[in-house]
Parts: sequence; structure tokens; C-alpha cells
Amino acid sequence: MARNSKAMVALTSSSPSALNLKNQTHKGPQHSYTYKYHPKIKGPKLHKMPPPSLNFMFFLSLLLLLHLRPAIAAITIPPGYSVPAVFVFGDSIVDTGNNNNVITQAKCNYPPYGRDFPSGRPTGRFSNGRVPSDLVADALGIKELLPPYADPNLQPEDLITGVNFASGGAGFDPLTSQTAPAISLEDQLANFRAYKKKLEGVVGEERAKFIIVNSLYLVVAGSNDIANTFYLARIRQLHFTIGSYTDFMARSASAFVKELYAAGARRIGFFSTPPLGCVPSQRTLAGGIQRACVNEYNNAAKLFNGKLHSTLDHLQTILPDSRVVYVDIYNPLLDVILNYVKYGFEVADRGCCGSGLIEVTFLCNKFVKTCPDSTKYVFWDSFHPTQTTYTLLVAPIIQRYISRFL
Repeated sequence: MARNSKAMVALTSSSPSALNLKNQTHKGPQHSYTYKYHPKIKGPKLHKMPPPSLNFMFFLSLLLLLHLRPAIAAITIPPGYSVPAVFVFGDSIVDTGNNNNVITQAKCNYPPYGRDFPSGRPTGRFSNGRVPSDLVADALGIKELLPPYADPNLQPEDLITGVNFASGGAGFDPLTSQTAPAISLEDQLANFRAYKKKLEGVVGEERAKFIIVNSLYLVVAGSNDIANTFYLARIRQLHFTIGSYTDFMARSASAFVKELYAAGARRIGFFSTPPLGCVPSQRTLAGGIQRACVNEYNNAAKLFNGKLHSTLDHLQTILPDSRVVYVDIYNPLLDVILNYVKYGFEVADRGCCGSGLIEVTFLCNKFVKTCPDSTKYVFWDSFHPTQTTYTLLVAPIIQRYISRFL
């Protein structure tokens, strides 16, 4: 039986959404994307191939079984509803390459990042393969990869089904983005407004409005604020306690929602902050000689998550026709970390890259060895999970909340 097969039963039991989509490949200087497009969008002419022989099909099936990779489950959308596109804002958990052309240390468009990506090449994703942005878009049957808005090779057709605005190193605290540096959430919103004008030029004002109103918007931020700005650099400890700082973060999140809503978004989901104290780098820096999970950091994450949850629930009541949803990833990821063997993993306290203790971004580079099999690891580097972990968690989590977005 393939590794992680028990944990993947729920993911492999559903077939991909039957939207009659075709594949098209877009190649850039550093990466190759395969997107799914609706048949009405013109693409390359397809040529019929002769049916493969039974022997060939048997061999292919055997090969797939021997080298099975985690598949993303389809998210079931109730009849009568449509999610035409996905838009993502936030930090490195969901960045798909916007930092590639930013002067910052918070980038990863070099090996060994992207080692297990479909093209086998680094794309600017902070993992060994696909990240939650891609997996959500794929599970919704929209496209396999969510391209970064900053991609110089972005085509007009790419705009129709959504793009990614997230930037590694960003946070709700403006100082967090300045320190990285990263594309701030404010600038990500500015890019979204610019995107809307481009979309109108491609599909017209009426269709663009339909896409903007009915699409899914995901925001993933907060980890860098707590782990880096407050605890590591201690910059904000001069003026805040962790209680007042998480209040400040929640107010910033609220302001972001209001601006995103004013720009046309209605279906807005916020991922909670993960259990930061159990991330390998934080265990190394503050977990003592045993590298235990740091309770103070986990409590800080839970403190912010509680305030974020309350804030989003309140916004849901005051913003007409909105669907503002808190999405818990703290508890599902913590369960995987603490009970990793149950999910088919072998290592949860170190990353696959280098020693796994501290390597992240520029410390995880082509001169550093990586583990032979990343599917055995919960984390890729000392801060970001592997594609296997993301695949295990993302679709079931979104499926759990999808009805609240509609």
C-alpha cells in the first residue's frame, strides 16, 4: 500500500470535478504551468491519438501504483452555485512566486525548492511542490496551479480564473512586511484593484463583475507577525504585550476585509494562524535542548485566532451579502504534528531540507542536502510544510467550510 494511503482515503474517494476542462501549458523562464480552461476559451488544436493497447495500460497502471503521489480531492459545490475563480492574499504559506522579482531574502526561486513540483523546477513556492493556493484551485476544478500576479508571462486568459497576490514575509502588521521586505497586504490590495481593470479589458465589465462577486478569496497571514516581528526580532515588544499586539493584528485583519469587500469581494475566507510553537525553526530557537513545542508561541497563535474568529463573525453581520469565514487550520495541523505516524509520516520535528532544524529560504539552498523522500516529512524546510502535508489537509478543510461561502 502506498505511503500515507490510510490518511488519504478521504482524498482519493472523490473524483475530480467534472467541468469538462482542458489542459493548456504555459511556460516561463523559470517554470512551467499547466492550467485548466473552459472549452470556450481557444487553445491549441487537439489531435486524436490511437487507443493504447491493454498491455500498455496495464504497465501504466502498475507504474502509477508503484509511484503514487498524493492526489487532491475534489470539493463538491452544491447545484446552482458557481465559484469561477480563486484569489489569494497573504504570506509564504500561499505565495506562488510573487517574490521572485522582489529584492528580499524571503524568496525561494532556486533549488531545492520545487524539487517535487510537476516540472521539477523551483517556481517561487515555499515548499517542495504545490502549496494551498494551487490545491484549493485544483480541488474546486478551476485549474491545477494558481499563477502569481507578478509573473511577467501572465496571459490575459490566466486572469479569468484567478491569480495569487500573496508575498512571502508579509503580515497584518505593516512593520512585518517592511522588515522582510515583502509586498504588504496594502500593496496586495492595490494589485488586486489593478487586476480588476485588466480583467474588465479581457471579459468586459459585466462578466468581470460576476467573476469578482462570486469568486473565492483566501487570506493567509499572521505567522510572520507573531514568530518574527514579535518574538524573534522583539521589535514590537517595546510597545506591545502579546495581548495588545494580537488586538492590533485583529484590527488590521478587519480593515483588510473591509477594503477587500469595498473592492467587490464577497466570499472571503481567513486561514487561522498555525501552531507556531511546533514549527521546526521555533522548536530550535525556543524549545530548549529537547526542542519541544513552545507553548508560549502556540498560546499566542490561539490568542490571535480567537480574536480573528470573533472579528470575522462580527464583519459577517455588518457587511451586506458577505460570506466572511474563519477557517481553522491550527487544530488539524497540530493533530498531524502530534500524531504524525497515524497519518503515514516518519518525521515531524525537522524539515526535509538540510538538518531540518533552522534551514528556510536562503539557508535552504542547492548546497544543502535534502531527505530522499519528502513524503515521510510533515515539513519541507524549518517553517513550511511539504506538499504531502498540504494535500492531506487543504481539500478536506475547505470542503468542511464550503457551504458557508455560498
